Amino acid sequence: MTLEGTNTWVLRAPGHPGAVVVDPGPALAEHVERQVITGPVELVLITHRHGDHTDAIDALHDRTGAPVRAYAPEHCREAEPLVGGEVLHAGGVQLQVIHAPGHTSDSLCFVLTEDTDDGAAKTLVLTGDTVLGRGTTMIDHPDGTLADYLQTLERLEVLADSPGPTMGLPGHGPVIPNLAATCRDLRAHRADRLREVRTALGALGTDATVEQLTEHIYPDVPDGARRAAEHSVRAQLAYLNDRP
Repeated sequence: MTLEGTNTWVLRAPGHPGAVVVDPGPALAEHVERQVITGPVELVLITHRHGDHTDAIDALHDRTGAPVRAYAPEHCREAEPLVGGEVLHAGGVQLQVIHAPGHTSDSLCFVLTEDTDDGAAKTLVLTGDTVLGRGTTMIDHPDGTLADYLQTLERLEVLADSPGPTMGLPGHGPVIPNLAATCRDLRAHRADRLREVRTALGALGTDATVEQLTEHIYPDVPDGARRAAEHSVRAQLAYLNDRP
């Protein structure tokens, strides 16, 4: 479910001594050490509540003393929770906070705009688990909802639809070269899945269980991803139930 593992992003403007760490990741000593040795950490940011992004919070905070900010207060250390629309300055860079519910209710994205050598502006979006570098994310229903997720994808697509491609820096998987195009593809994929759920309900009956629907729609899903598939089916059913 984490693809190659969790991406921890370290942001620093050229020549600036301090850095911003986004998602310290799992509580692995070697991984935390690699973040510490990048240089002074000024600020730690969290994209969402899942342990593969948050378990190293205390280890990194203890080593660096850097404040930790997240949407959820329980993940903050010596700092206030983040709010959508807030603009942050640390590591010599400017980041805009985007509240991006869907994967989870507390999901955030961070927008970084930097000037290039030719004077043009380049935009990067740290997407957490909202948009992965490969595949599609789990909707952690009921905390996350498909309705919120589709609205978030639409907002990110509009934000990223600039004259030049906006890149995404995801929580898992490789860099996303064209975030707007990926968001469009993900919205189309979700529409296809909703049609499959409707078809499955027609074939199995409206009293079919989530497990039966998952087996019908995802017959080849590996065991390690079955829980995510069942979460997605629950989210799809809830979405359809709200839209008779």
